[in-house]
Amino acid sequence: MRTLWAVHLVVVVMFAQIFIGSTLALLLLGQANPLREPLGAVGVTLTALLLVHLVRRFLDRRPWSALGWRNPSHVLLGVLAGAVPVLVASGLSLAAGASTWVPVDASAYVWLPLAAVVVLLGQAFPEELLWRGHLVDTLSVRLSPRAVVIISSAGFGVLHIFSQSPASTLVEKLLYVVMAVALGFACTAARIRGGGLWMAVGVHWGFHLGMRLLPLEPAHFSVTLVLLIITLTLAGAVLLRGRREPALAGRPGE
Repeated sequence: MRTLWAVHLVVVVMFAQIFIGSTLALLLLGQANPLREPLGAVGVTLTALLLVHLVRRFLDRRPWSALGWRNPSHVLLGVLAGAVPVLVASGLSLAAGASTWVPVDASAYVWLPLAAVVVLLGQAFPEELLWRGHLVDTLSVRLSPRAVVIISSAGFGVLHIFSQSPASTLVEKLLYVVMAVALGFACTAARIRGGGLWMAVGVHWGFHLGMRLLPLEPAHFSVTLVLLIITLTLAGAVLLRGRREPALAGRPGE
């Protein structure tokens, strides 16, 4: 029962941080305003920090340090671990004819750094703070490491039923959820491997950056999704094999 409560609470907080954090920018800035998305992303991160702090202090009574804040440089390793599987899957998809190359003007990449910041603050950091930070720490107090990996990965993936994606058929939508589970597995593996939150943030961030680097358009989206499931799962397995410590819960002072 406590496990279900912890997962449900994370889901509620996730929707709350997105809605509350982005509302002010959506209301005050027009759709064409270039600051709308960056300020909305900042709002999401700040709201996530506040809500997670309140949950941990008044409901779960877990120390803030147990989220695992050590080694922020691990975010770079995580970006590599998240982007490589996407680039490999994209390359295989292109070679198999499941994706097509879309010519774009080189000037479009000028906005890539801003898009990277928006993804980091709007998705990668706040979502990992919840799923691989708070939830993993909370569950690891009373569950086995295997159970924590399964719950963190599956819960994160199932939530993506509500995500917008190029998936149009029922099969593609189901595969998209499985792909999100694989991403959750890779992020959880990074949490274990790095002994803290930052590598998981990097994997999530690297996944989105990898999706934006190559100008591809899916011709057979289901094939691309299957390839992503395979490469992300392999990335997670490699990270787990290289873990330095068995414990999932953060230690004091992390």
